Amino acid sequence: MTVPSERYLARALRRLAGLVCVLLLAPAWSQGPASDAPVKPSGVDATLRRLVPADSLENSAAQQYSQLKQGAAQKRALAPENHPDLIRLRAITQRMLPIAPRWNERARSWHWEVNLLGSAQVNAFCMPGGKIAVYSGLLKNLQPTDDELAVVIGHEIAHALLEHSRGRIAKDQLTQLGATALSHLLNLGQIGNSALGLGANMLSLKFSRGDETEADRVGLELAARAGYDPRAGVTLWQKMERASGGAPPEWLSSHPAGNNRIREIEAELPRVLPLYNPTSGAQSR
Repeated sequence: MTVPSERYLARALRRLAGLVCVLLLAPAWSQGPASDAPVKPSGVDATLRRLVPADSLENSAAQQYSQLKQGAAQKRALAPENHPDLIRLRAITQRMLPIAPRWNERARSWHWEVNLLGSAQVNAFCMPGGKIAVYSGLLKNLQPTDDELAVVIGHEIAHALLEHSRGRIAKDQLTQLGATALSHLLNLGQIGNSALGLGANMLSLKFSRGDETEADRVGLELAARAGYDPRAGVTLWQKMERASGGAPPEWLSSHPAGNNRIREIEAELPRVLPLYNPTSGAQSR
């Protein structure tokens, strides 16, 4: 086996560093004009996500979600099937699910789950593969309307549809690969396998501000198309501001707080309000 020269290794490392910078700094999704067409990933982001196998990541998420439910059940913190708040959450979510494949065809085959966890946290999440949980602290502290809950759930579903976890893990692994490039020269085929090691820590993944903004855009549209008023995004954030004393809540910790956040939502309303039909869905609110 021929040992690469130091000059070759240095050149390869520089190329890898450039690749990492391009992937980390490039816009994750094309914004495009307001239209009926769903937001599509850019070529760079689509390539990046393919470095992490979707099936494996979704299976890992399902295992972690199952463990989370078991732990909550042991602590009597998992809401029973007949809990009125859980019934409400599932009804709101159910109205969004038929619309979800607009952004990700894989959503048609996901085994969606919605559960309510007893916790003081003002938090919610949706893991890859459609595994949703809402913390009771969000309901207790915010007292959200159905429209506001739809905005929360839509935002979390959007993270899963846009595969932000998949992209985040790939970026993290590229960064780690850059640190060990001398021993793994551009062997990108290993990224998918090593990424699976992060599956057990999906709840600790921190999305970028760009990810959060994209999830907001898609979440508002998802809620509007399901018959929920997207203007509730403004009142929801106002409640969050009061509940958190001006600090960003945990579930949107990467997002700008206060007036900046509200301005971003208000800027989206002209695009999503025409999609809002209050008679959509089988049940009234």
